Amino acid sequence: MAGDDKTKPIVIKRIKKGGGAHGGAWKIAYADFITALMAFFLLMWLLGSTTKAQLQGIAQWFKNPEQVSLMGGPGSGSSNSILPGGGSNLNKTVGEVQRGQKRQVMASNETPVNRAERIDQHNLEQLQKALDAQIASKPALAAFRKQLLINITPEGLRIQVVDSAKRSMFPNGSTILEPYAHAIFQAIAPTLNELPNEISITGHTDALRYLNDGKGYSNYNLSAGRANAVRQTLVQSGLDESKILRVVGMGSAVLYVPKEPNSPLNRRVSIVVLSQEAARRIIYNQQAENNVTSSDAAEHVLTKAGALF
Repeated sequence: MAGDDKTKPIVIKRIKKGGGAHGGAWKIAYADFITALMAFFLLMWLLGSTTKAQLQGIAQWFKNPEQVSLMGGPGSGSSNSILPGGGSNLNKTVGEVQRGQKRQVMASNETPVNRAERIDQHNLEQLQKALDAQIASKPALAAFRKQLLINITPEGLRIQVVDSAKRSMFPNGSTILEPYAHAIFQAIAPTLNELPNEISITGHTDALRYLNDGKGYSNYNLSAGRANAVRQTLVQSGLDESKILRVVGMGSAVLYVPKEPNSPLNRRVSIVVLSQEAARRIIYNQQAENNVTSSDAAEHVLTKAGALF
C-alpha cells in the first residue's frame, strides 16, 4: 500500500486573480466624468455672471446663427466673438463685418421698411462707386469728368451732365445731342440698368429767353425736348424703358447757379436713380392728385344735376 501512495501524482491548485475592476479602464471613465463636471460648473458660473442683455444676445445667436452671413459677414471666423456683431454690445444684433471695415449697426427692433431703405441706400452708393470707376477707366468719359456731377440726394442717386463754356450737349436751341454727349449717355445706360430702381430725367436751361417772351416755343419746350432726347438715347443703349418714371422739362425755373442765370452750368440734364421711397412718393402724389380731380369733377356733375331738378 505504501508503494501505491508514492506513485500517485501530486496536484497543486493555484488561483489566478484576473484584472476585472482593478484594471486601468476606470481611469479613463473617471477623467471623462471630471471633465464634464468642470464644464458644467464653468457653464453655471458663466450664466451666473452675465447680465440679462448678454443672455438675450446669446439666445438670439442660437435662434438665428446664419444672421452673420445675411447681414454682411462671411461667417463666425471674421469676428473675435461668436455673439451677434462680434462685439461687446449685446443690445445690437447686427451681423459680422470684415475686420477693418466700418460696422453698420442695426437695432434689434429694425422694421422691414427700415431694413429695405438701408439696403436701397447701400445699393445706390454702390452704383455711384461703379459709375465713378467707369468714368475713370474710360478715356472717352474721363475727358468730360468735370461736366459729370454725381452725388446722393434725398431722392436718390443724381447724375447731372452740364454744359461748359466751350462745350455744350446740344447745339443752341436744339434737342439733338452732340456726338460726345450721346457717347456719355450711351456708356452709362447699361450701368443704370443694373438696379431695379426707377429713373427720373429732368431737362434744364439757362435764363436766356426767346424773343416771343415765352408765348410760343419756350425754354420749357426746349428743356422737355432735351430730357426726352436723353431718354431716347438711354433706352436705345440698353436701359429698360419701364424703369423710366417721369421725363420733365423745368426750363430755367431751377438754376444751378442762381447768381449767374445765364451761366452755361444752368444748361444741364439731370438723371436721378430714384430711391424706392422717392418713387413711391411720386406715384402716390400723382394718384392722389388724380383722385382729387376725379372727385371734383364728380361733385361738379352732381351740382349741375341738382340744379336741373
